[in-house]
Amino acid sequence: MDTHVELGEFLRSRRAVLSPEEAGLPTFGGRRRVPGLRREELAQLAGVSAGYYTRLEQGQSPNASDAVLDAIARVLRLDDVERSHLYTLARPAAKPRRRAVRPEQVRPTVGVMIDAFAQVPALVMGRFLDVLAWNPMAHALIAGHVDFTAPTRPADRPNIARLLFLDPHARELYGDWTRKARSTVADLRLISGRYPGDPRLAALVGELTLSSSEFAKLWAAHTVGDCGTNTRDYHHPVVGTMQLTIEFMALPDEGQRVAVFTAAPDSPSAAALSLLTDIVADTASGRA
Repeated sequence: MDTHVELGEFLRSRRAVLSPEEAGLPTFGGRRRVPGLRREELAQLAGVSAGYYTRLEQGQSPNASDAVLDAIARVLRLDDVERSHLYTLARPAAKPRRRAVRPEQVRPTVGVMIDAFAQVPALVMGRFLDVLAWNPMAHALIAGHVDFTAPTRPADRPNIARLLFLDPHARELYGDWTRKARSTVADLRLISGRYPGDPRLAALVGELTLSSSEFAKLWAAHTVGDCGTNTRDYHHPVVGTMQLTIEFMALPDEGQRVAVFTAAPDSPSAAALSLLTDIVADTASGRA
């Protein structure tokens, strides 16, 4: 995933979804050979030459100014996340010296923290959506059919994107699977701009592209988004439907995120989550 190639594909994808009418350009009827804005039209609206914009889209202008990038973002109507992604692709960080790839690890204190969330699901996601650690509640909610100790073994770690697209249990879990799929791929696209050329990410994207036509279609759309706080319906096979809110907390300097799932107080979802807590506790007692 070369950032120069990514930049061009991202800009073309954003041009394709913006019509001349939406951009404020006059139309004179007739069929257009390209969907959305042409390069020349975008350049005109952004106040740059068509040649310069073409070179930028081809990855040949690595020193684009803030003014140019802001003008392009304005014309394309990029939101804050998309604008940040544009800057990341247009100004890739210098590649660090290649070192042996080491499996991600969770700081012991972070593991203690998520275990302390005994009444609610909590987990730690790695840079590329691997589950690095989860408490028994998160395991029971998201993937109770997976070995609980799998996150401790790098080769066996569950991956949120892989579960979502390749595991039928996950497809049944989400009330709105399509919305969750779009959000996950948009998040993975944003991550790809931050870690260009990482072989682990390339392997994951390659696997999902070959194994899931749905993933391949969403990946090709170049939609980016940040998995912030959101509320989703979960159809749990034991306790039924729950509406849970997920809060994400970024761990400084780690590229990792903690996700915590909660239900509205005194709601049916809270009662279902409490039932799941009891089931998890009973299961743990049976193993003791």
